[in-house]
Amino acid sequence: MSQAACPYCKKDESLEKFAIEITQMRVSTLYLFKEQSHKGRIVVAYNGHVGDLTELNESERNDFFADVAQASTAIQKAFAPDKVNYGAYGDTMHHLHFHLVPKYQNEYEWGGCFEGNPGLVYLSESKYHDLIKTLLLYL
Repeated sequence: MSQAACPYCKKDESLEKFAIEITQMRVSTLYLFKEQSHKGRIVVAYNGHVGDLTELNESERNDFFADVAQASTAIQKAFAPDKVNYGAYGDTMHHLHFHLVPKYQNEYEWGGCFEGNPGLVYLSESKYHDLIKTLLLYL
């Protein structure tokens, strides 16, 4: 995927279909994933158009993982999941980003991999705003 076609780079309606920007971090942008079958699911997307961790130098990679860790800590404090799953596949969207997916015992997909976009739970604008406000308290 070229930078010109990349939703994370274009930041247009193609991105707005699946994510809401929360805030800028050290070297990343934090997004709320609109599909919320896992309450608090977010995406940490690197600000430059790179497709893999190996394209970052040591400092950039350390800053990116610091962003991922900070976002994970916010999820843990805000929603108290039993586990946060991390996914960075990039088969079809070649832009470095991690999905942070809170998982809860005895709830949807516990004990297995999370789906990319199951399309089960979408919220009202006010509910998205509430989730974002809660996450921002802990960033």
